[in-house]
Amino acid sequence: MIARTLTLIGGLAGAAGLSQFPEYSQQYTQRLAGAVDELTRVVDDFDRSATAEGLTRDEALSAMTGSGFVERRRADMIRTLARHEDLTADLNALKASGPFTRAYRITHFNDAEVARRALQDYQPALPLTFAGGSFAAIGAVLGMLAVGVIGSLLSMLFALLSAPFRRRRPS
Repeated sequence: MIARTLTLIGGLAGAAGLSQFPEYSQQYTQRLAGAVDELTRVVDDFDRSATAEGLTRDEALSAMTGSGFVERRRADMIRTLARHEDLTADLNALKASGPFTRAYRITHFNDAEVARRALQDYQPALPLTFAGGSFAAIGAVLGMLAVGVIGSLLSMLFALLSAPFRRRRPS
């Protein structure tokens, strides 16, 4: 009875947790799009300044020498350009994905700042979509399996540890 109750609790916890993925992935994608939009403004502004001086982006970066401040700004801009490229690639991958393939592309949810901010504003909700229900069902199965496996492992461990203390029946 206790094992069934724990399995049910594990299933419900898994369902509740995994059912939130479609909404969180949407929130993350929206935050990511906002970050890409802002970085695009910075990159475009830099490129316009370079073009106004008759330079390519790489030439403009190479020209940023001479003082500690300018060297730091160059390093900042290199990081900004790299982040813009990475986040744009992640955004394109996520936008081309539905809720199920977003789970497959979980590696594109890798920007800590975007994830932290999405999680700050995220509020769990009852999923009433097909995707939310599907993730809930998968979470329920995984939760029940996890509790079942953990329970079996604990039973085996208890049996092994208690074996030396069992009374042996006379033959």
